[in-house]
Amino acid sequence: MSRVAINKSSLAHQRSQLRLFQRFLPSLDLKRQQLLTEQKEARRQLVDAEQEIGELTRSLTGLMEPLGAYEIDLQGLVTIDRVLIEEENIVGARLPVAREVKFKTAPYAMLGKPFWVDFLIEYLQRMCTLRVHLQVNRERDARLSLQVRRITQRVNLFEKVLIPQARENIKRIQIGLGEQERSAVVRSKIAKKKHAI
Repeated sequence: MSRVAINKSSLAHQRSQLRLFQRFLPSLDLKRQQLLTEQKEARRQLVDAEQEIGELTRSLTGLMEPLGAYEIDLQGLVTIDRVLIEEENIVGARLPVAREVKFKTAPYAMLGKPFWVDFLIEYLQRMCTLRVHLQVNRERDARLSLQVRRITQRVNLFEKVLIPQARENIKRIQIGLGEQERSAVVRSKIAKKKHAI
């Protein structure tokens, strides 16, 4: 802890610092709460995407085995053409958002492939879209975790260090100024008595 000058200008400076810290603390805490809410929503979306991928995988596996899907060449049937990932600003945090996933479907003979290939194409597109969203949501959650940790550190710095330290400095300066005032009064009385003699 650094030494604080015991004078009125130092007292005024410490008081202004305390007011500044107390003014910024609620906005930092609000930002932390908003980031926590956003993080909770991102984690919910992450769990939803994982569950939907699991359900889709189970339904697709159950559908393809009886139809003999593993004996037909489906290589390169569906490819991802373009993925549009943008960033949005949530209370100062730059977070990724998957806006669009475009696919290319390889041309195939409608009569040369079984009827369920159309359903398979839809399944594959849905699965790829879910995996892109899952990956983006993981990145979003990681960035939010980092931002929440940083803002929590700042809130703790203000709450547990800067504000109590400013209050302690103000108290110390006020005590020091009071002692200086009392000693000045005592010195003046002593000087008066000496002068009167």
